[in-house]
Amino acid sequence: MQESEKVSGASYAFLGFLTFLNLMNFVDRQLLASFSNFIVPDLGLTNTEFGLLTGLVFLTFYSTAGLFMGYLADTMNRTRLIAVGLASWSFLTALSGAAKGFTSLAIPRMFIGVGESIMTPTSMSLLADRFPASKLGLASGIYYMGVPMGVGTSLLIVGYLGPAIGWRNCFYLLGGIGLFLAVIMWFMRETPRRHLVPDTDSSSAVARLTFKEMMRELVSALRDSPALVMTILGGVCFHFILGAATFDQLWYVQERGFDRAEIAQITGWIGICAGMAGNLFGGMGGDWFLRKTGIGRPMFLVGILVILAPINIVYRLVSPDSIWFWIGVGVGFFQLGCFYGPTFSTVQSLVPPQIRATVVALYILLLNMAGVAIGVSAAGIYIDYLIGQGAAEPYTTTLLYFTAISFLAIPLFFFAGRRFETDQTKLTAKMQSRAI
Repeated sequence: MQESEKVSGASYAFLGFLTFLNLMNFVDRQLLASFSNFIVPDLGLTNTEFGLLTGLVFLTFYSTAGLFMGYLADTMNRTRLIAVGLASWSFLTALSGAAKGFTSLAIPRMFIGVGESIMTPTSMSLLADRFPASKLGLASGIYYMGVPMGVGTSLLIVGYLGPAIGWRNCFYLLGGIGLFLAVIMWFMRETPRRHLVPDTDSSSAVARLTFKEMMRELVSALRDSPALVMTILGGVCFHFILGAATFDQLWYVQERGFDRAEIAQITGWIGICAGMAGNLFGGMGGDWFLRKTGIGRPMFLVGILVILAPINIVYRLVSPDSIWFWIGVGVGFFQLGCFYGPTFSTVQSLVPPQIRATVVALYILLLNMAGVAIGVSAAGIYIDYLIGQGAAEPYTTTLLYFTAISFLAIPLFFFAGRRFETDQTKLTAKMQSRAI
């Protein structure tokens, strides 16, 4: 039976609430990086320690736990699972505000990652059951508006509330808000799973899989779909610069001469506006591109990345007085927004429906552990090395190197887009053969 294209108003409202929770997720996650100019001197952290706190310490637990959380999202009540994750990361965010040094901040950061790892695999699974495949790119793009909005909001908190109440009280406040939202989420109804029907005689019914069976399905999906593998690898390469960009606020202040509160305010507003525009453009544009050409959404990203690549280089080199500097700041947030809708909808379109949350969790694991964690940790170590060598602009040099490395995503997305239709056809035939 053909999938209905109609989406109810309740589904859009639910998408809006999940997007707001994702915003809170990224506010809490980004708050440490956004407050870098406050926390690093207050706790006496080195760039290497700061890189570890925002990189390996957080992301190791976040990413590895995420794979298991993806399995839970494919088998348990998903709204209550999100509520548990939201409550846990909110409590630990508040606890982070009491940190006295590297170790006392590292411990809650580890376990914040476990709570936050529940959010996206579970949410993407819910959205795939509420939105048809033709609109999943838009739904993913809207959901991932929470990323630039969360990053931007965290910067606005730094710029406006930080000087007024201090960074510790900001952590306490965000933790309390999250606990309140967790109570609301707990009482929301679960969404029926489209691929699971109560009538066991129906040919469309799909049995729940064990964890071992899901891993077998996942390995099979990766083996059978080069487009899926190349989309994942392209995302990893794209995330190298996102990890290194954790040092952007320190770069603005130490090498571009901005006041720490002022630049947080400015980049916060730019991040929200440009990031939202990017999410809508990437989500809607990717869906339109697929409908018109039949070529996978990653190819749509190729055009965006190629056009914006020169700006991403130039703005790191010019004076803050140059218009290209501010265009570059906006482009960074816009490009980030464009990424999520096309890639996450592609990943979900190339795997059987019963392992969607699991494959999203694997994708997030690789984005963070092989992309962001390496980017931020290696960048912190390299910045400290350059400082030790007496380099004039260690932050600028490091950020340029990681920008160049991230361009490896372009050929990977190109080949993923070219291969997409073939792999999706193969998946459809495989699913039909199982139903016979």
